[in-house]
Amino acid sequence: MVEPIFEYQFRLILIGDSTVGKSSILRYFTDGKFDDQCDPTVGVDFYARLIEVKPGVRVKLQLWDTAGQERFRSITRSYYRNSVGVMMVYDITKRTSYENIKDWLEEARTHIDPHRAVYLVLGHKCDREEERQVTAREGRRFAEIHGHKFMETSAKTGQNIEEAFSSIAKDIYQQIEDGIIKVEDGWDGVKYGFTRPHETVHLLEGEPEGGGCC
Repeated sequence: MVEPIFEYQFRLILIGDSTVGKSSILRYFTDGKFDDQCDPTVGVDFYARLIEVKPGVRVKLQLWDTAGQERFRSITRSYYRNSVGVMMVYDITKRTSYENIKDWLEEARTHIDPHRAVYLVLGHKCDREEERQVTAREGRRFAEIHGHKFMETSAKTGQNIEEAFSSIAKDIYQQIEDGIIKVEDGWDGVKYGFTRPHETVHLLEGEPEGGGCC
């Protein structure tokens, strides 16, 4: 018996300043773990997970974790073009990381064009309320001005981590259904899924294919 593993593969990229918690978000989403002691990402790390976008329909998220340091920007830029989803992450306790989101957005748009992508703004580390420098209202307003969704997340408590990936995956899937985003030859942002004999399935929903640290 041959059973479909997933209908589509979506390639997502997480961008933002160094130490805002991009890897922690991915680690929690794929492993269900939070690690307080993580080193900054060097270059790019890779994660993957299956997720259901509607009853009976699963997609594979191929997740790329990028370094925020300037010296790695040339490497990061090479991953933009083949992304269909972009999570822009800032640290609510570091105002400069929020102020830099507009530059990350512009860079992503520049390198993803002419392809279409779905964007999501994440205000991370919302468990650290006493250190907050950016209000949720500010983050939401920035997202609304640019026509994107907004959430506040915490990899420490798990707040909105699952919801963030579910939201962007469902939005991408809906745009494919509506014909706004298309599967295109030579573009890896969206690919069709595949089938395998049932007994060879090893990637379970929520099981990571790979990864790195913060």
